[in-house]
Amino acid sequence: MTALPPGTAPGTPADGALGAENGVAEVAEEAVKADGADASADTPQGAGEVAEDSAPAAEGEDPAQPDDGPVEEGAAHEGAGGPAAEGATRTEDGGPELSEAAAELAAQRELRARIEQRKAEKEGPVEAGTKLSGQAADLLAAVRAVESGEKSGSAFFAAAPAPRRPAPTTAAAPVRTQVPQPARAAAGPEALAAVRAVLTEGGAPDSLAPQVTDALGEQAADALRADPWQLLGVPGVRPEQADGFARALLGAGCGPDDPRRAAALVGWVLERASARGHTALTIEAVKAALAERSVPEPDEAVQHAITEGVVLVFQDGVAALDGEESVPDEEPDDEDAPPSAPVEVLLGLDRYALAEESLADGLARLANAPVKDDGSDWADAAASAPSPSAAELIRAVAGSGLVTHSGGEAARAESAAVVGAAQALGLRAAAAAHSRDGRRRLAEAVGPERAFTVAALLGAEGPGRDEDGALALDVLVVQDAPQLDVESAAMLVESLPDGCRLVLGGDPQVLGSAGAGQVFADVLAARAFPHVASRTPDPGPIGELVSGIGAGELGQVDAPGKEVVIVVVRDAGEAVHRCVQLVADSVPRAIGVPTEQTQVITVGHGGSAGTRALNTALKQRLNPGPGRFAGFDAGDRVAYAEAPGRTAVGVVVSAGPDGLHLDCGGEEVVVPKERVGASLRHGWAVTAHQAAGTRWPAAVVVLPGDAAQGLDRAWVYTAFGRAERHLSVVHGVDQALPRAVAEGVAPARTTRLTPLLKGLLRTPESE
Repeated sequence: MTALPPGTAPGTPADGALGAENGVAEVAEEAVKADGADASADTPQGAGEVAEDSAPAAEGEDPAQPDDGPVEEGAAHEGAGGPAAEGATRTEDGGPELSEAAAELAAQRELRARIEQRKAEKEGPVEAGTKLSGQAADLLAAVRAVESGEKSGSAFFAAAPAPRRPAPTTAAAPVRTQVPQPARAAAGPEALAAVRAVLTEGGAPDSLAPQVTDALGEQAADALRADPWQLLGVPGVRPEQADGFARALLGAGCGPDDPRRAAALVGWVLERASARGHTALTIEAVKAALAERSVPEPDEAVQHAITEGVVLVFQDGVAALDGEESVPDEEPDDEDAPPSAPVEVLLGLDRYALAEESLADGLARLANAPVKDDGSDWADAAASAPSPSAAELIRAVAGSGLVTHSGGEAARAESAAVVGAAQALGLRAAAAAHSRDGRRRLAEAVGPERAFTVAALLGAEGPGRDEDGALALDVLVVQDAPQLDVESAAMLVESLPDGCRLVLGGDPQVLGSAGAGQVFADVLAARAFPHVASRTPDPGPIGELVSGIGAGELGQVDAPGKEVVIVVVRDAGEAVHRCVQLVADSVPRAIGVPTEQTQVITVGHGGSAGTRALNTALKQRLNPGPGRFAGFDAGDRVAYAEAPGRTAVGVVVSAGPDGLHLDCGGEEVVVPKERVGASLRHGWAVTAHQAAGTRWPAAVVVLPGDAAQGLDRAWVYTAFGRAERHLSVVHGVDQALPRAVAEGVAPARTTRLTPLLKGLLRTPESE
């Protein structure tokens, strides 16, 4: 259950490493032509917020918020939308405009509907083996027993189940629910009016009423009066805002030691952690975060949250609750044997616990179930594979229900070859990517009828369903597996029939999922499934540069065709000026890549050279206009947040009664009017998280001086790897860039999937 600590990065880069002082790959005069203008005139200069993409935050969130405690390192959240937010953007009717983050969190609630249905029954204890299975059922049963008074809070820990024995290879498939729970219906006028009255009484904007009823249901008004801190369940509300709301409602009866406040804060801390990719936190981290929020007795607060069923606990002892170190329950028989390692106590929200449990069971089901005997000869398909690595992958898929595959951009052709081989053998095969652009590239390799996005497979599109509701597939290849969060991965695996072969592939060096979990990394760490590492290198100078970054080295590359160009700048104003010049003039003229095929990537949305500042300057140069359609004009490039962690870049075509019409890589997309303000940004410049899973013929990566704190190796690797033919780096971070590549390992995520898989399957470590 313990997450591995960050690894040690390789040594510092060689003397020829990319950097301002080294003068590597300086721009030729004909490639970037200075016009003598004062660069600082384009954008105001000064320090600003930076560094949103270094953490797995939801798309559209800002990096400028202060740290909320030890578990909130590298936060990337906007505080707008809370009841006490100052300077919030207002709509025409005076209410606060929904932030992009709030809209994405609302979309996430729809995505997790299939997981949420498992906890629909709240009246009595949940018996293990009925609607749930295994550890999740046992844990929930223990929680309900505490709620009903049958057991004390301390007895809850004894209820934690022992680790499971490895499942036999002929294990029966677990029961899977295929019908998702319907989304919560919109609240009626009376419920909204009641909530508005409570919000007004507590000094909060009454325009929050729809968000409150969406989070708390029809009885939201009564719930808020009984427990004002439930306002923390509304996206965007911060603890200080909920405290002010509670003081207004409760008066003298409100205090920092209120158990209702403590329980709400525990849930809030874990929700905030999930935005950084954690599915659980150590109990020590939760206590520290509560102490930062002036909770007088963090130990009692955690115990109360467990008793109330706010969180689930995963551990083997109770000493940690008393601030003591956990010790093994029994002394080892051998006096000379080394002492057992202390047990780590983890706390988690039930939605992620259930998702990880479901995903682990589903992966074990696929791995243990015999693959369908199609009577075909996979050896012939391997012999005709386009590369040795593709042949190795095909042979692995022939004999296993679950295979992992790692590699860079060139490795995509290898997993696509599996689809072609399976199709030639008469099997029903398909492939899925993370983004629309990834699907487009897949379609070129396997055919449009067999290429999908993961979201499309989970939605209305796809190859159809069988009588049991499972996808009608014999082989599924998932590219961009590092972008899978634990909830969408659980739903995808649940949708696969017994005997289906699953290939999880991707580049483990790229930025992880925007949602909670690190599915691909955890599956690789379990070492329980056949794995094929591609030996096909990414071609060209860009491929060489990116491969070196993955190894921790930012070295000089030979770029005779100006495939890699470095533009050294002095400040953020010059960075914006040079970026506009590259996109509008230098890259089209000297490189031959049109402006519409060049994408700008930067570290965060805020700051003096973030996406907002860059998009303002780029719109003024490339498509000036009054913003006739909710701030956008026909011809504007936009970034559309379709769902948490999934952004489509397109161009505004027109507007109609149904919303804004976009062209996203040849696909028509309509953004409903009510979602335009919350889910659309100008998209000439995007963050690396938004760009994940998409590539462009040319990319301009902007690194102003105030972006240094947001850089790490995964960010640089992902951003630089978005370019196919040409990469320009507007470089103002001096030695922070090579240092980030050599030493900047992203913080580890705390998850439970790896130990769950090891408990279900025989692994080399367990034998």
